[in-house]
Amino acid sequence: MPVCPNGHTSRSADYCDVCGGAMTGPPRAAAPPAADRDPAPGPGGDPGGDDACPQCGTPRSGRFCEVDGYDFETGAAHTARLAAARAATRQRPFVPPRRRGGPHPPGPAALIVADRAYFDTVMAQMGPDAARLTFPPYCPERRVPLIGDQIRIGRRSTSRAILPEIDLSAPPEDPGVSHLHAVLLAQPDGGWHLVDPGSTNGTTLNGGTEPIEVNRPVPVTDGDRVHVGAWTTITLLLQEGPP
Repeated sequence: MPVCPNGHTSRSADYCDVCGGAMTGPPRAAAPPAADRDPAPGPGGDPGGDDACPQCGTPRSGRFCEVDGYDFETGAAHTARLAAARAATRQRPFVPPRRRGGPHPPGPAALIVADRAYFDTVMAQMGPDAARLTFPPYCPERRVPLIGDQIRIGRRSTSRAILPEIDLSAPPEDPGVSHLHAVLLAQPDGGWHLVDPGSTNGTTLNGGTEPIEVNRPVPVTDGDRVHVGAWTTITLLLQEGPP
């Protein structure tokens, strides 16, 4: 099978089905050496660095494992939630669709759309590689409630035990989204932070072109737009009452 510039084996010949990067594009620039950046805190607040993910063995580069999303700070709780998510996936009951125009459940949520303006910006930056992508002719908007203290954004991979709460693997699948692309973290004061744990194509905010720094929490507020992949924009609706 082909290997992407970042070293992942992929069944797809166009875009890596692990990290979402173009198979013929340059690898993402490596993060600065550990000596040049603040060490990531470990479970007890101590800096990490030599730890490896207990689930896949990948060396630690920040709070979240860049392969399977393991949270080094709350590993036990994360593992329990992952097991519950797997069970829910196997035994998910049928939920009838809500009537169009009906009320949405209360609480913070994320509105997911295929954003033509963002897509055009990505195309302008890609150059010749832009010919590989086409904007989806139909992509209904989705609304996902933000329930819990961690909301992972990415594409489902059962083989890697990655089951993101905001799952962007449904058709039309955005090929530029990594399996673990970004994470929303609830804060004790009721706010939210956004973290990119090392996605291939980066995460931008509110129409900006510069990706947020890897493994550096960024505060987000109601109405902020999170851009990932080739055309996906996630608008945060954070002032809609308690969940």
